[in-house]
Amino acid sequence: MSRLIIELRDIMHSTSTSAVAARRPSFTWGGMGIALLAHTGWGAYPVLARYLQTVSDLPSMALLGVGNLIALAIYLPFVWRRVDQRFLRSWVIWAFALIVVLRATTNLLAARFTLAIYIQPITLMTPLLVALLSAGLFREQLPPLTWPAIALSLLGSLLMMSGEIGAAGVRLNLGPSDWIGIVLALTSAFCLAAYMILVPRTVKHALPGEAILLMQLLTLSVTSTAISLVIGEEWERFAAIGPVDWAVFFAFVFGVLLGANLGQIVSLRRLGAPLVSSVMAWRLVATLAMAAWLLGEWLASYWQVLGALLVLATISGYLWRQSRMGVRG
Repeated sequence: MSRLIIELRDIMHSTSTSAVAARRPSFTWGGMGIALLAHTGWGAYPVLARYLQTVSDLPSMALLGVGNLIALAIYLPFVWRRVDQRFLRSWVIWAFALIVVLRATTNLLAARFTLAIYIQPITLMTPLLVALLSAGLFREQLPPLTWPAIALSLLGSLLMMSGEIGAAGVRLNLGPSDWIGIVLALTSAFCLAAYMILVPRTVKHALPGEAILLMQLLTLSVTSTAISLVIGEEWERFAAIGPVDWAVFFAFVFGVLLGANLGQIVSLRRLGAPLVSSVMAWRLVATLAMAAWLLGEWLASYWQVLGALLVLATISGYLWRQSRMGVRG
């Protein structure tokens, strides 16, 4: 962790365009290892969030507020003196903050209402949503094979959610609560796609990365805590949980909110966005393994296993193709 923080501090000293251009990312096994660890953290996110909300019975908004507050307390001393407070008055950074709040809230609540193994395939479709939104809103050219990738990903996701398949067709193993979770997961994926589209378009505002991350943590801490207090969540639950629950909570904070974020920053610096995103499908593997171990959520049929393999192969192939095109470009 300390090494990641040191690298993060180095990144903060080189946020200018010239510095970024001078450091051309290239493949290294160390960088790929960090990328896989970061993806593992994000794959564990819905599992840990679901456990804390449904097994530990922690209130959702309080969980989000406390988790981000701890992450903010650790991150703040490294960046506060280097962040020009004028950036915090920019409307752009507040727009990002709004998207981040919507993304984080819907992502966390989705894990309360449906299985973690149903959420991750939807999240993995974010790059496809980015391509569609970019083409629709900004008239950008749709990457090759986007529509086939969408069709195959949807088919794989439906197979993963299926109860049985017969002459009558596919029967989805979903209840009312699952549908709420899936709608929330789709909303979260669209928010993440909007965020990923807007980030490259704010270069002219010269917003440093540390200011954006600081605003994210600050906004999530304040907003989630305020919502929790307004709706009257029971914070006493934190005093009632046991050692295992606390272990999962700290894994959520340090493994995901801090570890995955820092790992993603470092791996992006070492490898570049195309290579880091090319192994994004590893998140589904992490989700399946963690859900089986921690929650007892398994793929119960060959059709569900086939659906998972289809999603993995489709997203991996699509992103790998885009990464190769990005490297050649």
